[in-house]
Amino acid sequence: MLPFALNHMTMPHLSAKALCDVAGALGCVGVELRNDVGDTLFNGISGSCMGAYALLQRQRVLALAEVTAFNADPADKIADVLALSQQARACGADAIILIPEMARAPLDRATQRDRLQNALEILQPILEDEGIKGLIEPLGFARSSLRFKEDVVRVLDNLGRPACFGLVHDTFHHALTGETAIFADLTDIVHISGVADPAPAIADLTDAHRGLIDADDRLDNIAQLKALIAAGYTGPASFEAFAPSTHALNNPAAAVAGSIAFINAALAEVLQEPA
Repeated sequence: MLPFALNHMTMPHLSAKALCDVAGALGCVGVELRNDVGDTLFNGISGSCMGAYALLQRQRVLALAEVTAFNADPADKIADVLALSQQARACGADAIILIPEMARAPLDRATQRDRLQNALEILQPILEDEGIKGLIEPLGFARSSLRFKEDVVRVLDNLGRPACFGLVHDTFHHALTGETAIFADLTDIVHISGVADPAPAIADLTDAHRGLIDADDRLDNIAQLKALIAAGYTGPASFEAFAPSTHALNNPAAAVAGSIAFINAALAEVLQEPA
């Protein structure tokens, strides 16, 4: 079976500990905690206590999110990267999530790569010193200053593929860009969400459209997951639903369980163990 995880954005009303409870009950392998949900990252407990509590629920804190606009003025982000990396170490997480800036106007791809390389060269020694991986998550929106995973890979190749960097494959943003390339060997986490609303064009989708995945999904999540699995990806698929309609569900755990069942059924053929 595909390993699943819960991003805190899917159930933002829960405390970090309660999110671990739900993830454990759903049979997930871990959670992603965020610094833009709730009062504080761990809701007032220490990172070490958070990590220990997750383990009690047979979970791990997979990653902490997020350092935003990391590629805008990266020298000004050093303190943020250091602080989040230290919190990640404290709770036993392996990684932090790096989110690009939303620019005032679209940037050409060469500029996007140049800005990314400058940022990674500045942040690499910090992440290496802390022993934490920085997972780069391109955003598919038109004004994103880093849209394509292919550009991240080109920059990482230029730098010799430092072990302290990896990719987040987000099925929503992958669909927005129309990108087809899959980089399973560099992908550490896959963020999954579905869009059922038939009205907006793909280019007009926003985070508010991102719910759970079912038969009405327009983002081809199943095709994306099949491609990742075929390319060798074995990591977690983490539910990251931003839609207010998902947040307002009376029983979100049951809804996630239903989505897990749908995904597993759709992937049953590719997930079959060899005889």
